[in-house]
Amino acid sequence: MLTLTCPYCGIAADETELSPGGQAHLTRFGPGASEEDFESYLFMRENPKGVHIERWRHSNGCGKWFHAARCTATLEVFGTYSAQTTEPPEELRKIISEKRPGWSWGASS
Repeated sequence: MLTLTCPYCGIAADETELSPGGQAHLTRFGPGASEEDFESYLFMRENPKGVHIERWRHSNGCGKWFHAARCTATLEVFGTYSAQTTEPPEELRKIISEKRPGWSWGASS
């Protein structure tokens, strides 16, 4: 079972206490966006076998959204962090890179 630690309240919660929110760090388009940009935002998502950054909500706890870095193949969790950040913290990127040589953070990570 997947267990993530909420970065706000510090509780290690299993996936039954959480709600998934899909891929993190997407560019969201507002009014006036082209149909292609909006279609891409709605339907085009990364679905890697390996390291993935996702949004989660501690729905049966503090109720806050946060981001989690995990491996989709092994369920290994590298860490969690605030949803108000625009990219994974440097410390977390270093941990992932050490465990998964060749991984790098980028627009499509």
